[in-house]
Amino acid sequence: MAQFLTIHPDNPQDRLIKQAVETINKGGVVIYPTDSCYALGCRLGDKAAMERILAIRQMNLKHHFTLMCADLSELGTYAKVDNSQFRQLKAATPGSYTFILQATKEVPNRTLHPKRKTIGLRVPDNQIALALLKELGEPMLSCTLILPEDDEPLTDPYEIRDRLDYTVDLIIDGGWCGTEPTTVIDMTDGVELVRQGRGEVSLFGL
Repeated sequence: MAQFLTIHPDNPQDRLIKQAVETINKGGVVIYPTDSCYALGCRLGDKAAMERILAIRQMNLKHHFTLMCADLSELGTYAKVDNSQFRQLKAATPGSYTFILQATKEVPNRTLHPKRKTIGLRVPDNQIALALLKELGEPMLSCTLILPEDDEPLTDPYEIRDRLDYTVDLIIDGGWCGTEPTTVIDMTDGVELVRQGRGEVSLFGL
């Protein structure tokens, strides 16, 4: 049975954030709120936890995972970003964007797109997510919480508990955060819109 923590969306309680991160560090799979949808997450280097997320979503390794980052200072460690790209990223973060970028060697191969060697990165505009990431001290491997049989992401924490109570280790109730996913922008060769979502694309001249 999963832990269920109700965390204040604007002023996350330190004690509960530390409790959540302790679960993640022990190999747990967590469901947590972001500024677009609820997400599944685990430690970046945890192969077993990543495989559990793949099983929950029924995804194969061709799916782009996202590295959820606390701020832009982490992007340079995990992605190859030039000065022009960095300025664009800075203007759009934190926010509801996922950026597809060439990964560095700091990212485990098993989390990359197998052919392109790319990874999704983002900095969420959500106080609970940011508090988790700051306490964790590294990016969290994540993907949207949408189950194979559903058309939209799950957004009600109590429905999430009913359906996934015995599948994950921790569910964080951070209130309503919507069902519209992030805008996905591929920056590996110029700027290409992959998916229009919650983030405004005019910042990128699209």
